[in-house]
Amino acid sequence: MSLEDQIILGIDPGTTIMGFGLIKVEKGEMKLLQMHELQLKKYDNHYLKLKQIFERTLGLIEEYHPNQIAIEAPFFGKNVQSMLKLGRAQGVAMAAGLYREVPITEYSPKKIKMAITGSGNASKEQVAKMLQSFFKIKVLPKNLDATDGLAAAVCHFFNQGRPEKTNSYSGWQAYVNQNPKKVKSG
Repeated sequence: MSLEDQIILGIDPGTTIMGFGLIKVEKGEMKLLQMHELQLKKYDNHYLKLKQIFERTLGLIEEYHPNQIAIEAPFFGKNVQSMLKLGRAQGVAMAAGLYREVPITEYSPKKIKMAITGSGNASKEQVAKMLQSFFKIKVLPKNLDATDGLAAAVCHFFNQGRPEKTNSYSGWQAYVNQNPKKVKSG
């Protein structure tokens, strides 16, 4: 599979609901493979929730064989305990990808919203409506965690091959290593 033909798994990590979406990219066109959520409310043990996140992510990798994983980075909140739990959920999902050697890219919630709607301050509903339009989804899920996971995958598709403005290079060799398509060998 080339960069144009690939499968991207997007994950919105959470300890109550983990949303995810998978897209297939063929000839530069996105197709929705799946969008769903993992309900974790029924588990009262935080460690059991982490186990479920790991196993579900691993199951998605084994079933769909994604070439890339895009994951929403936790945003900073006032509740330290919530942040810690969310960070653990993200880490466990990332560990499943690393275990299967699938490259992972993190995106901030603002970056994902910007990629989908053009506004970093868009609401979950606006993101969901835009995805509904992209993929012609008949009915949106009740919880928008699934569309948030899908949004991470779509954001990754839109941002591939585009260097971040915050990239810094320590010298020419670092630039060459990070931009092999821009350098012609002589």
